[in-house]
Amino acid sequence: MENQPWWRGAVIYQIYPRSFMDANQDGIGDLAGIVQKLPYVKKLRVDAIWISPFFKSPMKDFGYDISDYREIDPIFGTMKDFDLLMAKAKKLDLKVIIDQVLSHTSDQHDWFIESRQDRTNEKADWYVWVDANEDGTPPNNWLSIFGGGAWQWEPRRQQYYLHNFLTSQPDLNFHNEAVRKAVLDNVKFWLDLGVDGFRLDAINFCYHDKLLRDNPAKALEDRQGRGFSDDNPYAFQYHYYNNTQPENIEFMEDIRALMDQYPGVVTLGEISSENSLQTMAEYTQGDKRLHMAYSFELLTPDGSPTYIRNTVEALEEQLSDGWPCWAIGNHDVARVASRWSKSHSDKANTAAQSKMYNALLASLRGSVCSYQGEELGLTEADIAYDALQDPYGINFWPTFKGRDGCRTPIPWDNNSVNAGFSASDTPWLPVSDIHADNAVEVQEKDKNSVLIAYRTFLTWRKMQSCLLYGDINFIESTAEKLVFTRQYQDKKLMVVANFTNNSLEYAIKEASLTLLSGNGFSSSIDENSVVTLPAFNIAYLEVN
Repeated sequence: MENQPWWRGAVIYQIYPRSFMDANQDGIGDLAGIVQKLPYVKKLRVDAIWISPFFKSPMKDFGYDISDYREIDPIFGTMKDFDLLMAKAKKLDLKVIIDQVLSHTSDQHDWFIESRQDRTNEKADWYVWVDANEDGTPPNNWLSIFGGGAWQWEPRRQQYYLHNFLTSQPDLNFHNEAVRKAVLDNVKFWLDLGVDGFRLDAINFCYHDKLLRDNPAKALEDRQGRGFSDDNPYAFQYHYYNNTQPENIEFMEDIRALMDQYPGVVTLGEISSENSLQTMAEYTQGDKRLHMAYSFELLTPDGSPTYIRNTVEALEEQLSDGWPCWAIGNHDVARVASRWSKSHSDKANTAAQSKMYNALLASLRGSVCSYQGEELGLTEADIAYDALQDPYGINFWPTFKGRDGCRTPIPWDNNSVNAGFSASDTPWLPVSDIHADNAVEVQEKDKNSVLIAYRTFLTWRKMQSCLLYGDINFIESTAEKLVFTRQYQDKKLMVVANFTNNSLEYAIKEASLTLLSGNGFSSSIDENSVVTLPAFNIAYLEVN
């Protein structure tokens, strides 16, 4: 076990800094707040933290629109705060992974400000600029994820520029070698400061089709995946040409070559393509590309046993020697406790489901990204329209309320202003009243809480080599249950998960089994190898 890279089988805890802890009481979480709460994170028994962007930004997309890759935005603190964070994390033996948003910048980045001035400046070809059609229309039919066309007119150049996201997030032109070099230099800046890895945002969006071919239309029945529904025209196309181009593979290898100069550093790519599982496999193949990748396949409304099995098996069939990373929640989708819940009004059932989902995620083959608040079983918050911050939700209200509901501040206690997150009268997002009973302080005192279960399970998991590194083989999936094995060297574990609100019996054909304890779950097994699982429970059995 000691010979494995630290990131294989690791649990990576995602911190969305705006909503984690506000140390300077201005209503926005900051780096000093993260430092303050690192002992709490360490106690969770996770291996690393992933911090969403804290770089200088106009915050049109809350940090995913970067105006300076080497500066910390003042709302989050200073470089001194970052140094303190790194030092504290190292002392606690927590790895630090930071976001890198490479495919696009803010329109307030110096590169774009220069590039948009005319067609002859030094940065003229650093973004994707294209002449209009004869009738003044954009060059093709590409669409923006945030709604509408992906091309914005720039009167100074008399050209359109590409933006796969907001109009204030122009796409860089990676066909330009100078762009690739400058981007990698920015990555190296943070490597030299000692970070342990990078979560690479929308990494398959770096390259576009040089021929600017139109994306083909998608049939109504195929408009699925990544949360796009019929009310977003982005779902109307197959996005074959505005992302996931063959040239991107070479850029993945350039990134890996840089990483290999810093032993122990890891890359985790975020993938959203027409076949994300295939792209994950391609981008992690061999030892010259990304170390890991994850996609939105388990971030959908479907959390059924059969869907989970089919998704994992589909990746396993393509992955060969690559290593996956799984997530069931993040800052872009509704919280899993609401998205997959089978009983929204029953708090006990919601808590039981949260415990089971957290354990199940950490039982799949691969590493894990666990989004802040999942250890508390937080549900999706309902944000009033006049309190919305997310441009995505504002654009698509009321059919889609955006991502603010999963981004509300962490409730640290249930008796302080803003649940202990901030003393400000106006936090950037309101603290949800429905989260009062989920507060950290409340759950610390409850031995049956989601938080205690989370810690208990991850402590136990660290001693299970099968769950950390083993192969996976699915045995059965029905509407009620999911059964699979994890095997590493000469050890084999069977995992049985009950997805129902009732007790479940499962007869196991294996001749010799031992029900493992210490993981926080309470199943039983009789002399006939029949396992009885309480509602929303999960059992781990050693196959002898």
